[in-house]
Amino acid sequence: MQSSAISPQEYIDELPEERKPAMIKLRKIIKNNLPKDFSEVMSYGMIGYVIPHSVYPDGYHCDPKLPLPFMNIASQKNFIAVYHMGVYADKALYKWFTTEYTRHGTTKLDMGKSCIRFKKPDQIPFKLIGELASKMTAKEWISIYEKNYKR
Repeated sequence: MQSSAISPQEYIDELPEERKPAMIKLRKIIKNNLPKDFSEVMSYGMIGYVIPHSVYPDGYHCDPKLPLPFMNIASQKNFIAVYHMGVYADKALYKWFTTEYTRHGTTKLDMGKSCIRFKKPDQIPFKLIGELASKMTAKEWISIYEKNYKR
């Protein structure tokens, strides 16, 4: 579900009350753990963490007017989602995350290519998501992105 909110705080304010605490905590832990050169924005109707044009002028290859996406968090219809392009693009990071999830998670991992889904907000392993946010610098993401995706 995409939001028409124009700021991350407006996005949070529009959420159902039962989702707000988890989304506020996710937002805080990601912001506190992301390496420098990432910015928080609204991206694709979700709260996004991107590499801004001031750091990576080329922008996103699908639409160069947009900054390079890296992570998003969203309250979807049936779950809270964390989207992380690094786990999709970097096999070592994927392996680390899936292994660590078994140590931190209380439920079976529900994950797509870059989407980690949590059906119950109280089952989100916040500390692990914070660690995941810290694992890749903007420079590393740009390098992987250019190697694998940019044409």
